[in-house]
Amino acid sequence: MSHVVVDPVTRIEGHLRIEAEVDGGQVQDAWSSSTMFRGIELILKGRDPRDAWAFTQRICGVCTTVHAIASVRSVENAIGARPPPNARVLRNLIMASQCIQDHVIHFYHLHALDWVDVVSALKADPEKTSALAQSISDWPLSSTKYFAGVKGRLKDFVDRGQLGPFANAYWGHPAYKLPPEANLMAVAHYLEALDWQRDFIRMHAILGGKNPHLQSFLVGGMATPVDPDRQASINMGSVARMKELTARARDFVTKVYLPDVLAVASFYKDWAGVGGGVGNYLVYGEYPETDDDKPPLFLPSGVIRNRNLGKVEPLDPAKITESVKHSWYEDGEKPLHPRDGETRPRYTGPKPPYERLETASKYSWLKSPRYDGEPMEVGPLSRMLVAYGSGHQRVQELVGTVLKTLGVGPEALFSTLGRIAARCVETVLLTEKIDSWVDALAANMEKGDLRIHDTGKWDPAAWPKEAYGAGFHEAPRGALGHWVHIQDGVIANYQCIVPSTWNAGPRDGSEKRGPYEAALLKTPVADPKQPLEILRTVHSFDPCMACGVHVVDVERRELARVRVA
Repeated sequence: MSHVVVDPVTRIEGHLRIEAEVDGGQVQDAWSSSTMFRGIELILKGRDPRDAWAFTQRICGVCTTVHAIASVRSVENAIGARPPPNARVLRNLIMASQCIQDHVIHFYHLHALDWVDVVSALKADPEKTSALAQSISDWPLSSTKYFAGVKGRLKDFVDRGQLGPFANAYWGHPAYKLPPEANLMAVAHYLEALDWQRDFIRMHAILGGKNPHLQSFLVGGMATPVDPDRQASINMGSVARMKELTARARDFVTKVYLPDVLAVASFYKDWAGVGGGVGNYLVYGEYPETDDDKPPLFLPSGVIRNRNLGKVEPLDPAKITESVKHSWYEDGEKPLHPRDGETRPRYTGPKPPYERLETASKYSWLKSPRYDGEPMEVGPLSRMLVAYGSGHQRVQELVGTVLKTLGVGPEALFSTLGRIAARCVETVLLTEKIDSWVDALAANMEKGDLRIHDTGKWDPAAWPKEAYGAGFHEAPRGALGHWVHIQDGVIANYQCIVPSTWNAGPRDGSEKRGPYEAALLKTPVADPKQPLEILRTVHSFDPCMACGVHVVDVERRELARVRVA
């Protein structure tokens, strides 16, 4: 029996520690620990609810915008504000463009190196690489000369010994299966994706002034002016620019990202049987299509239990609770609904550095969210499964195409490989859909509807003396919920349950494992000293620990001193 510690897990946002017991070449048990403390909820107490989004948006800089929209929705739900149609469309555009960019970044820059052996690419034949690339896509950057140039750049990089993001990896690990030519193609697209994502996210500069941390959110609507006759507004020129960006996004996703996922997955079909996890999936739903009180959603909400795609249950947020039995917080009498949630930090773990977590007691800053008492996986896989089971025609078509191309059955969806495929399917789906929201914005301007904000509920004098609200959003990494309690015009309590809290949380009061911990069981590990396979499954969830917790030094030591010259 080998005790494996991966700390810190890299190529994620934030600080995550994984411990596992490996025996017989497989993980027999696992523990997930976030080693930073959440503090935003405490900072918000006593503040103006209309300002909360600006604070919460800065919980994370990777999935920027997601906490802003959840916060704005929670306050609107509490005070009864109803944004006009243009605000809904603008928000859909911001959220979809964030998700598209985030998914591409995850595959190429956070996850691909678990499957792609960069050093092996130096042995590739550029001519064979070109033939491989042209056999799976008509992407123009696929000539022998092009791949020879990429190989030369990579060789220079390695020869200088300045490997940057390619350093300290497990190159040559026996779990790598791609031939050198596929590795070289993937490295080329890794570099192309850096340029592509930087270009595409200009959508946020158009819609919100900058990225990260857009400046255009507003309780009751948006602060982005819409007027075809004004230079300093979203006008027809802005619409044309967004159409260019979305067209290029669709090209890259369908001609590079999707073919790469299918090509890489074809060498790792055994991973369709690894990493299944808890088998329960939760989705809040996203992208409202109308301005009704309960609008139809482009991606439906729902709950799936025990991998039963034939039964998608309606989601009831009242069934959500959080346990802190294994979390570094003061114990309550029982698991609490987030509306009544508490954030009372109390670190009782070992002083770092430490060899092992105290897993019999408390071992993480994350709480343990549960739905109807059960752990739930959230994220792109959950969204695509719920959409598939709910009869979403386009999702069913795309999923069917992926399964047929790989020659695997529907059971392959419930796996590490399934998460990767689902993320790509969602990206294709959104690049197809996003144009319709650009067109809707243009249509509203053409008919003279320039409204962007509901001013009727802006004044706190119009609010109830006490109000509770909940705001939900399907962030790139999964179901995100914000709950606010407003009293006398200020925030009395604020709670967030973020995707990585659902997925990475520790065992609960009934000792049920969270999704990370459950997904790692039976994961093959060829060499406990080089736990590449553990990283594959953990990275498939796209961890974002900064969303889940925030750093504090319990000894109150000086961490840094900033001096202005």
